Parts: sequence; C-alpha cells; structure tokens
Amino acid sequence: MSLPLEANPSEVKSRIDAGDAVVLIDVREPEEFAISKIAESELIPMRTIPQQLQHLEALADSTTLIVFCHHGMRSMQVTQWLRQQGVENCQSMAGGIDYWSTSVDPGVPRY
Repeated sequence: MSLPLEANPSEVKSRIDAGDAVVLIDVREPEEFAISKIAESELIPMRTIPQQLQHLEALADSTTLIVFCHHGMRSMQVTQWLRQQGVENCQSMAGGIDYWSTSVDPGVPRY
C-alpha cells in the first residue's frame, strides 16, 4: 500500500513526536531557508533534486521523506517526480512551511 501523496503538517508533527522515521526535506531556496526553517530539516533546493536522487533514494530506504516548500506547490512537483523515479516512500507536506507556521509552530517566521 502506498502512502498518500500529501500529509498535513499536524500529521507530520504527530509522526515526529511519536518517533516515526521521517526526514524533512526543504526544497526552497537558500534565501528562503535563511528567513524561516523547521528544525532538523535538510535543505535540498528543488533545482538540485536530480543531482541528489541517490542520496534521497538511500534515505527513503529507511525513512519517509516529507518534502516541503513555502506553500506546497514545489514540494508536490518534487514528490511526484521522486515517485516517477521509483522513490515511493515520500510525501509532500500540504501548505508548506507557511501552513506549518500557522497550524503547528507559530515560532517559525512567516514570509
């Protein structure tokens, strides 16, 4: 059974709190990451995803990749592309870091 394409931020936070194996992959640009970030996320800008495919495949062998961006558009594109490459263990975080900030952690700055 495959994972749904999207997960909402509250669900992601619950999985992290429960100790589930998830890795947060931030596909925004470094300038955006400098403004606002989720602790423990790994920055891999969208344009560099193809070069990072082997790294992401290796991570997805043992954990679920939660891909996010600012509002969820880029992360959805990346998640769909990863699945086309055979990386099934990934999900896009609905609403991106902006929705995370409003629904999970208001300490994460919005921009």
